[in-house]
Amino acid sequence: MESESQAAPASAPESLVQEISALWGEHLNGREVGADDDFFELGGNSLIGIKIIDRVSQEYGVELSVRDFYLAQTPARVAELIEQGRART
Repeated sequence: MESESQAAPASAPESLVQEISALWGEHLNGREVGADDDFFELGGNSLIGIKIIDRVSQEYGVELSVRDFYLAQTPARVAELIEQGRART
C-alpha cells in the first residue's frame, strides 16, 4: 500500500502538488494530470512550459528557471521547487 507521503516529496504539501497538477491540466487541454506524470509525455512543449513558469511566478511568487522546470518533469517535483523557493524568501 502506497502512502500519501510517497506520492509527493516530503517538502511539498499534497495540496500544492494537486494545485500544480491542475495548473498543468489547464495548459494541457484540460487533461487529467497526476503528481508523477511527465510533462513531455503529456504533450508539454516549450511554449506551454513558459506559460506554466509564468503562472507559478504570478501565483506563488517563485521564479523557476526553464532548466529547473524541465528537469523537474513532474508536478510533484515542481511543487518541491516552489517550496524550496518559498523557503529562500
